[in-house]
Parts: sequence; C-alpha cells; structure tokens
Amino acid sequence: MFDWTIALQGLCVLLIMGFVTWLASLVKRDVSIVDSVWSLFFAAAALTYGFNAPPNGPRSAWVFSLVGLWAIRLCGYLTWRNWGQPEDRRYQEIRHNHEPHFAFKSLGIIFLFQALLAWVISLPILPALKSGTALSMLDFMGIALFLFGLGFETVADWQMARFKSRPENRGRVMDRGLWRYSRHPNYFGEFCLWWGFYLIALSAGSPIWIIVSPALISFLLLKVSGVPLLEKDIRTRRPDYRDYQARTSAFFPLPPKSRIDTGEAAL
Repeated sequence: MFDWTIALQGLCVLLIMGFVTWLASLVKRDVSIVDSVWSLFFAAAALTYGFNAPPNGPRSAWVFSLVGLWAIRLCGYLTWRNWGQPEDRRYQEIRHNHEPHFAFKSLGIIFLFQALLAWVISLPILPALKSGTALSMLDFMGIALFLFGLGFETVADWQMARFKSRPENRGRVMDRGLWRYSRHPNYFGEFCLWWGFYLIALSAGSPIWIIVSPALISFLLLKVSGVPLLEKDIRTRRPDYRDYQARTSAFFPLPPKSRIDTGEAAL
C-alpha cells in the first residue's frame, strides 16, 4: 500500500525548499535559480522518504545512487551554465506578464508550483525505497534505461556547451552530434530516465497509478515547458532555425530529412 503520510512529509519538505529558494531569488532578483534547485527537489524527496521509510533491500541503493547522480549532475551543469548570466528570457517574459508585484506572485506561480510538480514526479521513489523484494529483470531494464537517458542528456549538454563556447558559432544553430538527430536531445534523455525509474518502481510493486509520474514529465517536456516554450519565438531570433526544424525531429532521435524530403529540392 502506498504510504501517503510519508509522501505528504516529502511534499512539506519540497514546499519549504521552494519558499527558501524564493527568498534567495528576491535577494538576487533572478528567479532563474529555480532551475538549479529543480533536481535538488528530487534528492530532498529521496532523503525524506528514506529517513521516514528506512531503505530495505538492494533496490534502495540503486534508487539513491541514480537519483543522486542525476540530481548532482543537472544541478551542477545548470548552475555553471547560468553563472553570471542575466535572468533567463523565459522567466523575463513571465515576469513581464505578471507585473506588478511579480516578486511576490513568483512564490506561487514558479517556486511552489515547481515544488509541487517535483513532488508528483518523485512519488515512485517512495515505494521503490520501501520495497524489500529482490531485483528483477524489470529493475535492470529500468536501470539501463535510466543510465541511457542520463548519458544521452549529459552528452547533449556537453556538446551544446562546447558549441556555444566558440565565438564563431554565435547566432548559429547547433545541428551537430546528437543535435543532428533531435532538436532537444537533452529532453529526450530526461524522458528516458524517468520512464526507466518508473520501471524500477513498477518492479517494486508500486500501484498502477504511479505512471502519473513519467506521464507528467513527458507531457511537460513535449507540450508545455519543454519543446513548445523553447521554440516559441526562436525562429524570429535565428532565421536558420526554420530549416533546422524542417529536417530534424523535434524530440525523438531520427535520421535527419534530406532537402528533397522537406520539399526543398535544388533546382
């Protein structure tokens, strides 16, 4: 049976984290810091669940290791990427749309809201930690999918960071490496790792409704804060992106289309 008492304790911890991060954003006058804290929400949830439901069995070690590895990697990368930069343009737009008094409104619409989303997505961590059953083939499939997704997004982030570090690439569209096959390979990696974690939770005997976790992150990546938000106005800022969109899969890695496939055959 799913332990809602412990789950709600995790929610309280995440909401407190969201509140503290909001206070820090007031000092910094930059709500972008929530991006660095996003993965730490999950690490905090795992620690809260583990403290209140002592780890039981080999699956627990895998859960802590996978969540910790992902959280540290993503937090470190986003903090490094955003260090010394102005507030992300996505948040600047949100700020503009919710003035006046955005500083106070941001507590609910950004920080507490993201804490709530993280809590819902983190729910499979709890039954996976509590289960004392032996590891099964489903666990190993989930671990493999998680590690694949983690490696995929790590390589994608590294390739993009290296591309942006070169002055000659300013204003150009990144269409090399993994970005040749997907316009958002980092998001695809994130998609894979959470579905992998779902398989681990399923093997641990999680209730069927726990699928809401990977389903929610998939919906956010594909329809809300992932692909649509990042591509909302990118074609106006980078004209070459239209051609990139025509030949490159938006999310799932696929071979790029030829100019003939996109209706741009040379005369």
